[in-house]
Amino acid sequence: MDNFLVTLLFMAIIGAAIGGVTNHLAIKMLFRPHKAIYIKNWRVPFTPGLIPKRRDELAKQLGLTVVNYLLTPETFRKKFFSKDIQDKVEQFVQIKVDETFFTNDKTIQDWLTLAGFSNMPSTIEQKVEAIVAGQFESVKNTLSTRTIRTLLSEDIQNTIEAKIPVAVGHILEKGEDYFLSPAGELTIKGMIDDFLSSKGSLGGMINMFLGDSSSLVGKVQRELVKFLQAPGTTSLLTNIFTQEWEKLKDRPAMDYLGDIDFEPILANLQSYVKEQLAVAERLQHPISYYWPSGSTWMRETVVPQMIEKAFARAEDKLEDVLTRLNLQEVVREQVDSFPVSKLEDLVLGISKREFKMITVLGAVLGGLIGIVQGLIVYFI
Repeated sequence: MDNFLVTLLFMAIIGAAIGGVTNHLAIKMLFRPHKAIYIKNWRVPFTPGLIPKRRDELAKQLGLTVVNYLLTPETFRKKFFSKDIQDKVEQFVQIKVDETFFTNDKTIQDWLTLAGFSNMPSTIEQKVEAIVAGQFESVKNTLSTRTIRTLLSEDIQNTIEAKIPVAVGHILEKGEDYFLSPAGELTIKGMIDDFLSSKGSLGGMINMFLGDSSSLVGKVQRELVKFLQAPGTTSLLTNIFTQEWEKLKDRPAMDYLGDIDFEPILANLQSYVKEQLAVAERLQHPISYYWPSGSTWMRETVVPQMIEKAFARAEDKLEDVLTRLNLQEVVREQVDSFPVSKLEDLVLGISKREFKMITVLGAVLGGLIGIVQGLIVYFI
């Protein structure tokens, strides 16, 4: 009986040792050896380990698993395109817009300086000077090459022609008032005296015969007034003015401006435009100075619409983006390039207790098998 118990114990120990060592070896053979072992041209069986040997297939299967079950378009939609995420992004953007663009701490010039345009005022003024000079030269060329008839519209020409009789009537009325005034009488007297003196002895004889020229002033004055009041005078002057206007319309406008020095005019015009623009001064204000309601408009209108469209656009392009990313290939490459030793440390570090339990379980099963074998041998 004692021999039987010793034999049974011995077989249980041997079975436990075999079971434990076998399971421990099986676990190790999952990863080891990391590389194939060769004796000359003959590769030692079971080298490399299972995972190193099948790493390509493992990497490929992991890639398929990630794409088909983990990082699917539906997963991204649930995680990144939910209403809650959209509201948070919208709120974040609104805060950043208010803090960044509509703060009173930074002027427009500060923003331009940050963007690399610190000399923007002088640049704008130079551009303005160039634009004014170009437009001024264009106007001069137009005045030099085009006639007044082509420069003025038909309505303006008709208006000017309609004003000619009015202007003639006004001139005649003012002329009548002048010649009836004391100043006009003196002018008439001076003209008569000049006329008589220019005729030499004949003029002196007439002056001696008539006496002082003052006696002729009244007569000449009445005749001049009659002339000015005569309908024929109005018609004559109207025709003259109309004919001269027709001649004037067929001449370039520059013919009447030839003696004008345009350089001071251009310089004054450029200075006036720059003074009115006051670019440097205007850029020293924040954006909110020129756009007080901009923050509210951006927060209530622009940002919500922009975020909504961005999310809709991104969701529409999600599958295309995932296809372009080719996550399956990315995962495969990463797993394929991951060192087997690191992978072994990672797996063993996570499942160390479980692997020990497998080893113990193998030893227990081996011991039980040894006991059963001992019993079988004893009874046989």
